[in-house]
Amino acid sequence: MYPPGCKTSELAAVTSSIEKDGLAATRAKWERHWQNFVKTDDWYWLVEQAHCTTIRLPFGYFTLGPTFCESTPFETASSVYTDAWKSVKSFINTASNYGIGVLLDFHALPGGANGSDHSGTNSGVAGLWGNQFNLDLTRRCLVFLATEIKSCNLSNVVGLQFCNEANYSAPGLYTFYDDAIATISRIDENLPLYISDGWDLSMALSYANSKNTRSSGANPIIVDTHKYWAFSDADKTKSPQQIIHEVQGQLSELVGREGSVCEHRAGQVVVGEYSCVLTEESWAKAADSDRTALAIAFGQAQSRRWQEKAGGSFFWTWKMDWMPGGGWGFVKQSKTGAISPPFNLLLSQIDVSARRQSALEQQHTRRVHTVDAHCNYWDRNCPGQYFEHWRYESGWKVGFADAAEFFGARAKYRWPGTGGDKIGCLEVWCRKRIIESGMQGPFVWEFEHGLRAGIRDFYSLAGI
Repeated sequence: MYPPGCKTSELAAVTSSIEKDGLAATRAKWERHWQNFVKTDDWYWLVEQAHCTTIRLPFGYFTLGPTFCESTPFETASSVYTDAWKSVKSFINTASNYGIGVLLDFHALPGGANGSDHSGTNSGVAGLWGNQFNLDLTRRCLVFLATEIKSCNLSNVVGLQFCNEANYSAPGLYTFYDDAIATISRIDENLPLYISDGWDLSMALSYANSKNTRSSGANPIIVDTHKYWAFSDADKTKSPQQIIHEVQGQLSELVGREGSVCEHRAGQVVVGEYSCVLTEESWAKAADSDRTALAIAFGQAQSRRWQEKAGGSFFWTWKMDWMPGGGWGFVKQSKTGAISPPFNLLLSQIDVSARRQSALEQQHTRRVHTVDAHCNYWDRNCPGQYFEHWRYESGWKVGFADAAEFFGARAKYRWPGTGGDKIGCLEVWCRKRIIESGMQGPFVWEFEHGLRAGIRDFYSLAGI
């Protein structure tokens, strides 16, 4: 796709191809690439070997077709992208057949949310911010995307990320977020929306929490943060062992922002990009003989931490011309054991069915025990105080049923692969269930506590 001497952006690649081979040949080449780059064996590897549940799929405004390329740097190449969005929808539908969700990552916005080449050009400029033409075009793109996701019944789209790696302190960032959320909400208020943390996770979480209230039915907002130790001068001073230790404290910004929608609102983070790459300066601080073991330990530390604290994580990257890609290669790092899926995704379908059935058979006994424990605790510690414990039991039933449904979904829908799913973005899921319950007043917390307890009890009984 990138001829010798070509710069590194999409625009550079498509322009070079047009200059060399012409517009029609370039369009044919691009379309072959979209149709053939991911093969049947790749899909089976994802579900049977990597145990992947979701793909984060980057695309640009040019992917939406010639109409969205007018008066942009892609205008002269726009016809190449005539059927690009059709190819994206085909990809999404194929993923659905394998039980894989797709996070649509609007990676290259008009003008660029940052100046990097993955914003579509080699301009080096973040031209989105403060540019009314680019902001208006972005709004048109979002209307198109939200409409397509809803009207085409792309049911395995887990969300829309409408900004990738926004510049730190980008001017008007949160005004842009407000406008984008309002635009999409008018079309589909249930679609989960993912925002870039703009390299300031704490601020982005505060913003998301302000949106994710239990009284608002608007779109759930999930923060996308990227975790790399491969670029900064500060990271170059650290040894691999120091970085592995540092991973264990990541996502501490969630403290006080998760665990109770009623108290803190719903603070939800996904690690949208990470890798197993360290700088050569860091590797120089370790013995060569330890490099392989340390690389695996680095990946495993990230796997554990992201599974413990994040609503999901996405390794950068899976498919590129230069794969297997070393520390950037998902396939390579999966095969070495550096990246490991959670235990529940490794279970055979027979084991999943047996564990699910066992949990369901013990459901009544566990519910009675858990509900009694809740009632006795609060009645004993707050004698004479009024409670509405029925809400707790109601929440427990919903949570237990939800956890059972997620866990058994792959077998139920006969998707290939192994394992049983857990609820990923638990905070926004709890918010969703609270809103759907229609409950109001000072005792909604009992419903939420019961909801979370029901989920935990299913996991406990299923041994996951």
